[in-house]
Amino acid sequence: MFSSVTDRGQENNAISGPILIPKRFVWPYGGRSVLLTGSFTRWSEHIVMSPMEGCPTVFQVICSLTPGYHQYKFNVDGEWRHDEQQPFVSGNYGVVNTIFLGREPDIVPSIFSPETPGRSHMDVDNDVFMHSGAIPRIPEADLEVSRHRISVFLSTHTAYELLPESGKVIAFDVNLPVKQAFHVLYEQGISMAPLWDFCKSQFVGLLSALDFILILKELGNRGSSLTEEQLETHTIAAWKDGKIHSNRPIDGNGALYHRCFLHAGPHDSLKDVALKILQNKVAAVPIIHSSQDGSNPQLLHLASLSGILKCICRHFKHSSGSLPILQLPIYSLPLGTWKPKIGETNGRPLAMLKPNASLGAALSLLVQAEVSSIPIVDDSDSLLDIYSRSDITALAKDKAYAWISLDEITIHQALLLGQHANSSYGFFNGQRCHMCLRSDPLHKVMEKLANPGVRRLVIVEAGSKRVEGIISLRDVFNFLLG
Repeated sequence: MFSSVTDRGQENNAISGPILIPKRFVWPYGGRSVLLTGSFTRWSEHIVMSPMEGCPTVFQVICSLTPGYHQYKFNVDGEWRHDEQQPFVSGNYGVVNTIFLGREPDIVPSIFSPETPGRSHMDVDNDVFMHSGAIPRIPEADLEVSRHRISVFLSTHTAYELLPESGKVIAFDVNLPVKQAFHVLYEQGISMAPLWDFCKSQFVGLLSALDFILILKELGNRGSSLTEEQLETHTIAAWKDGKIHSNRPIDGNGALYHRCFLHAGPHDSLKDVALKILQNKVAAVPIIHSSQDGSNPQLLHLASLSGILKCICRHFKHSSGSLPILQLPIYSLPLGTWKPKIGETNGRPLAMLKPNASLGAALSLLVQAEVSSIPIVDDSDSLLDIYSRSDITALAKDKAYAWISLDEITIHQALLLGQHANSSYGFFNGQRCHMCLRSDPLHKVMEKLANPGVRRLVIVEAGSKRVEGIISLRDVFNFLLG
């Protein structure tokens, strides 16, 4: 038998009997009428589920169940359904979802977290159910099975799947002035672009926000041979050549300059493309189609880990039960960089800054820590905003780079420079922050990282938004590929 916690709670306390554990069931996929049935109703009774306040497409109900293994499914508008995002098996009643309840009360939060319209990325529910004591363990066999299935998928699908149905890829002539190139990056809202050499009739590299960071740092150094006036006419080729001939040859991805241009073909497997990005520590790899003799190269796309991750999420969306690791919370997996706890001596410190830190300090940290973004926190380490490499291109607007001093302007002021005068959002509103909770399942984290432009998630504490760690695209791929 079952009973609703709200209707039968006092009765359960007054009458002796088996231990009952409250369990919240959620159907987040809409419908007009949603019913729940399962082994705990002997598949004969249907429990009416109610839409959540403020989110009519999400239905829920709380039932009191005995400890142990249960099966259940939903009836949505007269059609039997199961939640493909939750564990499921084929049983006597078709495909059904499964749960296992221990003897301790544990109301499990929905893996699907409905976003309320108008809600920003900084909103984090202060949900008492988000904290869990015991760390779930996954059998080694399940981990290997999940990794094997992902590896097979990546090995049997090609870079063609990354190509959008429509769109454009911007490329720069190496003779374009650096200043003009970064103005285009800012105006187009992109962080990098391939480089084309007309003399060689081939693509030769990438220009990214990191190049602009290095240029600004060089301008700020005494004795620099590059002046603000020269920056107006200094070409990309001259900048790259200068890096090659110096002791710090750096390309637009922040790695050592590759004399052999790093790229991939449309027929390369997704796994090969992912490994090329990971092993060479670059942010993206151009997908280029060339004729057999190598002439007439066509730039098709810039492949990134987020695009490959999106393919993984899309492929396994309706069969997530075949990947047991996707349901586990990230704190139970060897993922990410976590803020050291008090007394820990082997922890790796997180790269974080206060809003009054100088822009020069932020740029140095981005380069030295080899990260794409830095959390900006208050005195309690609560997340206020993010400063990313791509934010530096905003200084190309109105030639701001020509009159600012890296050591005198703060991160706060630098971010304000990048905002339009009529912008409706301000600093510290979190519109640019991408976060997750330590209790979020891996598949939810993967879905967030699969969005274009999101390379890192800040792990925060619910309610206080205190930074607990960072999880990046590289962390996820290193874990998935083993």
